[in-house]
Amino acid sequence: MFKIFRNPKVFTAFFYDSMVALLSFIIAVCLRFETFDLTEIPIDNLFIVTLIVFGTQALCFSLAGLYKGIWRFSPTHDLIRVVKGSVFGVFISIVAVFLFNRLETVPRSAFVIDWLLLVMGLGGGRFAYRIWKDTNFTIVKDTIKRNNSQKVLIVGAGVAGNQIVKDIFRSPALGLNIVGFIDDNPQLTGRLLNNIKVLGPSDKISHYVEKLGVKKIFIAIPSATGVEIKKIVNQCEQSKVEFKILPKISQMLSDRVSVSLLRNVKFEDLLGRKPVTLEQDSLFQLIEGETVLVTGAGGSIGSELCRQLTRFSPKKIIFLDISEYFLYQLEKEFEEDFSHTEIVTIVADVRDEERIRNIFSIYKPDLILHAAAYKHVPMMEKNPAEAIKTNVLGTSIVTKAAIDMNVKKFVMISTDKAVNPTNVMGASKRVAEMVCRSRFEKNPHTQFITVRFGNVLGSNGSVIPLFRKYIEEGKDVPVTHPDMERYFMSIPEACQLVLQATTMGSGGEIFVLDMGEPVKILDLAKEMINLAGLKLGKDINIKIIGLRPGEKLYEELFSDKEDLLNTDHEKVRVAQSRTLEASFPELLNSLISNSYNSDFEKINTEIKKIVPEFIPDSESGETTKSLN
Repeated sequence: MFKIFRNPKVFTAFFYDSMVALLSFIIAVCLRFETFDLTEIPIDNLFIVTLIVFGTQALCFSLAGLYKGIWRFSPTHDLIRVVKGSVFGVFISIVAVFLFNRLETVPRSAFVIDWLLLVMGLGGGRFAYRIWKDTNFTIVKDTIKRNNSQKVLIVGAGVAGNQIVKDIFRSPALGLNIVGFIDDNPQLTGRLLNNIKVLGPSDKISHYVEKLGVKKIFIAIPSATGVEIKKIVNQCEQSKVEFKILPKISQMLSDRVSVSLLRNVKFEDLLGRKPVTLEQDSLFQLIEGETVLVTGAGGSIGSELCRQLTRFSPKKIIFLDISEYFLYQLEKEFEEDFSHTEIVTIVADVRDEERIRNIFSIYKPDLILHAAAYKHVPMMEKNPAEAIKTNVLGTSIVTKAAIDMNVKKFVMISTDKAVNPTNVMGASKRVAEMVCRSRFEKNPHTQFITVRFGNVLGSNGSVIPLFRKYIEEGKDVPVTHPDMERYFMSIPEACQLVLQATTMGSGGEIFVLDMGEPVKILDLAKEMINLAGLKLGKDINIKIIGLRPGEKLYEELFSDKEDLLNTDHEKVRVAQSRTLEASFPELLNSLISNSYNSDFEKINTEIKKIVPEFIPDSESGETTKSLN
């Protein structure tokens, strides 16, 4: 009730409904006794009874949620609230009057008439208001047409397309005139949405662009697959007009759709993986009310894990990273967008055992998501000792602290490069997987699990931002090999599946995320050039530079020595871990000891003792050539 009085618009709606309640009961009584002369109505204390009914119903309207909706967008479920609120209000008012005078001289039929009048009054008011606003939209639309604004086609005659239309009508200064919808549903062709006609399917886009003089195309299908988006984009490219797209539903921070969200099409939009479906109950059970520590919190994966965690009401999230700048950026983001979540930011190195133990003893985390790692393949080939110190020693230190502090669950983020590794980075992550397995075998009270996946789109140092930079600068785009393939997944999807896998693990497992079909890096470069509106061979070229040290043409998600089994989630599978050699602890200590010298060959030799499938590849690749 306090919220109602603080908001002028809500108070206006409440006042209207209260007047409807007051008048409905009076009219109902008059109709029942077939007279509008109140002095002739034989109800004792009519004034008090009316006040009881009026006050009771007004309160019930608020309790029934009538003021949660917005009148100008009142859909069916708002009218359902009106019916429920009216039933609730009339029933409670009957009880209240009964307590006052046991309904003596008050006819029961008056309440039935009162309910009918309430539904008509409350629902009719909302419906009339919406008609008035829609009439205003029509006037705005006609004004836009007269002003010879830019003609726009909207692809997608669904909820998002409808909201884009309304946003344009509300903003005539945009200078946009919507001339029609495009939708592949044949049942919609010829029908009207906001008095705008659905013209036909997406393969007719070029035809309607030419016929109607369209200058812009807005793709408003946030749930579309990559194949569907690619088909639409091809048509838009053929039409040779500007086109923009709404981001995926998972990338929107709110349900509010507006023209401001429209952006240029990215390669990520064409990848087109199905939205991740999470088992919310199991995630709340795991995270709600718990203290969660994320190592490497400032990185691409670590920061997104922190964002995803906020959805499940943790007691506290601890951001741990060696980079003060990344932590500062993440802290500012959470202050602005996730202020309801308690956070602690800690600058620390996972290789500093005393510091890590001190942090764990102070904050006593319940769940650890270990994302801290060096992951750049060529850079780690040049600095193998650092890869071992961070990826192996760092994991060893954090896992040991987790055991000593009785942490419930420890999740390590691994990579597909850990499978049959040809580089130090991948091999170091494979050793880190083995460290987690070893810890669990000796200390089952802490559940150690590993989640393995491939490349993520847009992460720090990944190929897509690099290609985008070269394209923007008009430089030749470097591709290492024409046959190179990689698996790709969006960062939010990867992190959602990491959390889902976390709920499944009981300890010792290696979960493998479904990465879909691999993508040729050469095709990726060509597609990004096309999306930038450039012509390959004319505006820009692709340059083949040869494989870099440690790189493979193809990545693998699991070894042929691992049995891959399905789980209850279609996008998460589990690779049965291999048994560790009895000598693993001694070999691990030897590898870590050798990481403190600069003998690269010795480090590789020590790695091979632990990971026999590790085959170092120091060849620099092929000669540079140009691809037009």
